[in-house]
Amino acid sequence: MKLLIIEDDIAFSNTLARRMAKMGFNCWCVNSESEIIDKCSEFLPQFVLLDMKLEHSSGLQYIAKIRETLPDCKLVLLTGFASIATAVEAIKLGADDYLTKPADTKLITKKLLGEDVEEVESCFESTMSPERLEWEHIQQTLQANGGNVSETARQLNMHRRTLQRKLQKRPVSK
Repeated sequence: MKLLIIEDDIAFSNTLARRMAKMGFNCWCVNSESEIIDKCSEFLPQFVLLDMKLEHSSGLQYIAKIRETLPDCKLVLLTGFASIATAVEAIKLGADDYLTKPADTKLITKKLLGEDVEEVESCFESTMSPERLEWEHIQQTLQANGGNVSETARQLNMHRRTLQRKLQKRPVSK
């Protein structure tokens, strides 16, 4: 079972590779965006774990390219910045699943293998706090504007710098 881990955080990807190897996967890590497609062609994995927030871009833009190279692989997007808008976008682009960090090794393995996952507590299952709702609304508006921060700020009637500060903060849980 070949697993390609695409993650710009080298320490995290190495730790994840060691843990996934214990679960029976033959792992290969890619830490540079320039190597993603080459390693997909070279390694030909059956499974791909793709981080959404890479060093210079979003992992979302690589989903279609990976699908062209590996049409039958199981592709799971892994992110620390969860939002409903990005989850929907990832699935539309061709990801098989979407997981939020922190996700334990057993959950990742079950998602990769397509096994049924028992009730998984999701940040979207309970009533969201007003702060989390604001974060979701900002993400949806930003997505609708193709990532254009200035236009998003205008639509939200918010100063551009204020919006940028909010985007740099981690999303509020629940």
